Amino acid sequence: MTLAGSCRRRGGPEPATGRLPTLGRVTLADAIADCPVVAILRAPSADRFPDVIDVLTEAGVRAVELTFTTPGVLDAIAAASAHGYAGIALGAGTVLTAEDARRAVDAGAGYLISPTISPEVLAEGARLGVPVVPGAMTPTEILAAYTAGAAMVKVFPCGEIGGPGFLRAVRGPLPNIPLLPTGGVGLDVARDYLEAGAAAVGIGSPLQGDAASAGGDLSALRDRAKRLVASLAGSGG
Repeated sequence: MTLAGSCRRRGGPEPATGRLPTLGRVTLADAIADCPVVAILRAPSADRFPDVIDVLTEAGVRAVELTFTTPGVLDAIAAASAHGYAGIALGAGTVLTAEDARRAVDAGAGYLISPTISPEVLAEGARLGVPVVPGAMTPTEILAAYTAGAAMVKVFPCGEIGGPGFLRAVRGPLPNIPLLPTGGVGLDVARDYLEAGAAAVGIGSPLQGDAASAGGDLSALRDRAKRLVASLAGSGG
């Protein structure tokens, strides 16, 4: 699989590369340094995930998160890992327990993302040697997550609590914590988050659309992904 797109960014805050250990083909840090977006896939079934991942990677997206809220997600992670997408960081999302963490990594996930700060997930990620990106909302929670060993902190739901302005305000006193705003992040404001200091953005339904559903429009997904990749090219403060 070759990448048709590219959004190598320039300037702006760099992710904490030293805290993102290598697993598999590409680290999360390398992926978002090249194209600062994590595509979040969530659907009633994982059956269409292979087609969706094909389209995203061809458009230049480098990090893909498959969520535990999707039935069959572990099989989908294993299949995607076995496929060997070149230059892609594959992770598991909505990881809530240590058992979820173990099963995801066994299936081939190279990083773990959670909507909350779960001490057991952080501990299991450290034991397994994979980065964990827990969710937090307030500055206190963000600092607590990073102090507990988070590789990055998912600011969630960022779009509902102030958007880029909130992120910029948090970055003032906490400039060295790499942040991944997620939740309510639209395609048209993704670049604004990066200019506010985000290390990358997490985007789900605004990017995925209906593509993961039976009969969903993959062409429309391709167009959205290409526009997103182009909008992020050279972004950063």
